[in-house]
Amino acid sequence: MIVRNAEISDIERVAEIERLSYPTAEGASEAQISERINAFPENFFILENNGEVLAFINGIRTDSSELTDEMYENTSLNQRNGSRFMVFSVVTNPSYRRKGYASRVMEELISECRNRDISEIVLTCKEKLIPFYSRFGFIYEHVSGSVHGGAVWHQMRLKLAE
Repeated sequence: MIVRNAEISDIERVAEIERLSYPTAEGASEAQISERINAFPENFFILENNGEVLAFINGIRTDSSELTDEMYENTSLNQRNGSRFMVFSVVTNPSYRRKGYASRVMEELISECRNRDISEIVLTCKEKLIPFYSRFGFIYEHVSGSVHGGAVWHQMRLKLAE
């Protein structure tokens, strides 16, 4: 198993996994995934084994302190040297769930953010996932102002540096 950055050839498969993993209103479309991979492949991490995508995580870098809905839609908001990483999605291929693969890509993201001198990682999640992200040191902050997909989102933050 390896973790690597996304490539153009991953777009279709990643879009399919995203579609299978999120309600339509919440998941990124193939066009959005394509735009993200083309705009910032260095922020898109894929866990694969023998060419099969097992899990992935992606997001943008920014100096903003809050994850906003506009960030999901507008790749130009990515700041290549931003001090924070905003997580858009953590996804495991439905065929490979409950094997620790989401944890593996999260650990890789945390390590990579430390290597890039990123001070914080911010994400929003549904209430049931708060304990999962807490295991990595994320601290619950508040109900997010996000209305992405019509769901209630909870913002969490992991401080990597002061």
